[in-house]
Amino acid sequence: MTIEIKAPTLPESVPDGTIATWYKQVGDSVSRDELLVDIETDKVVIEVVSPTDGVLQEILKNTGDTIVSNQAIGTVVAGEATAAASAPSETADPVAAPEPAAVAASAPVSPAAKKMIAENNVDASSIAGTGKAGRITKEDVASALNAPAASSIASSNGRLEERVPMSRLRAKVAERLLHASQSTAMLTTFNEVNMAPVMEIRNRYKQEFEKAHEGVRLGFMSFFVRACTEALKRYPAVNASLDGADIVYHGYQDIGVAVSSPRGLVVPVLRNSDTMSLAHIEKGIRDFGEKARDGKLAIEDMAGGTFTISNGGVFGSLLSTPILNPPQTAILGMHKIQERPMAVDGQVVVLPMMYLALSYDHRMIDGKEAVQFLVTVKDLLEDPTRLLLEI
Repeated sequence: MTIEIKAPTLPESVPDGTIATWYKQVGDSVSRDELLVDIETDKVVIEVVSPTDGVLQEILKNTGDTIVSNQAIGTVVAGEATAAASAPSETADPVAAPEPAAVAASAPVSPAAKKMIAENNVDASSIAGTGKAGRITKEDVASALNAPAASSIASSNGRLEERVPMSRLRAKVAERLLHASQSTAMLTTFNEVNMAPVMEIRNRYKQEFEKAHEGVRLGFMSFFVRACTEALKRYPAVNASLDGADIVYHGYQDIGVAVSSPRGLVVPVLRNSDTMSLAHIEKGIRDFGEKARDGKLAIEDMAGGTFTISNGGVFGSLLSTPILNPPQTAILGMHKIQERPMAVDGQVVVLPMMYLALSYDHRMIDGKEAVQFLVTVKDLLEDPTRLLLEI
């Protein structure tokens, strides 16, 4: 019996997708729920698995082809297996087949990546890992297997140029950033915050915190999320969005946290951040980071959001102007903590300082509100007790 392999139902906000990687070839044996193909959309990569045990009979949509919801992309013959797939060839060299140990690399390899390496007989040492501590992820292997044929052009003086197609995610990010810069009256206001109080709390309680919350580490981002949440309550215009000629004031705070992934920048959303503890915020951010690294973020994880925080400081940025994430009307930029001499009560003191940047849409937010919002975030971070007392 022949069964169609269909693309999944895409959300209304995602009109189509692109075939990114086929992990099986025509004639290969497949198992039920085994990964067959990745479909790349503007936001996430969606995995399509085999509906049954059998043999991949036909590939209807090849790498790079555009597909829509529920479109047939291939067929599987159920319950059949070829002799080549079920038993080794008599002429096959038993030494040629890679054993599990052959996929080991100096860098750590995720289980899913290790399986793909073994199935496709790939040299793991040739793959650059983008995960934590250089970990090789499934997406790293997929990129190596499906690297677009780059066209190298030699100029008259012998220098080479490489031309590689832009991914859908990168193209979408570029489109949104260009739209934000052209369609909003974006301004940025700056301030600086003394991080010593937050650092002192973190250093004092980080071990107890991690022990009490089952391995969840206490970081700086949870303090910023809590501070922004309180500030958004006081300045609802910063938490609002524009819908045509209407202003939509949100009675909740859904804060997007910009996360770097191997495919580019993504912004998963912490829902109802006003009800979340520091531990819940840290756990949510950690989970988003792991999903982004492994290509597991769902469209639902990134939908919506009333405000965004971007932390360029993790890459060493000292100061920047973040770009709005429409239809949101403001975004906070965090930066590197840098020790600087500061004047305190007439004395020069070296303090760990961070520049903060708030970009906002001046059509919606007045300069006074933007400055007061940023000062509120600064005050809450420099005296974290205010977060508990909500003052």
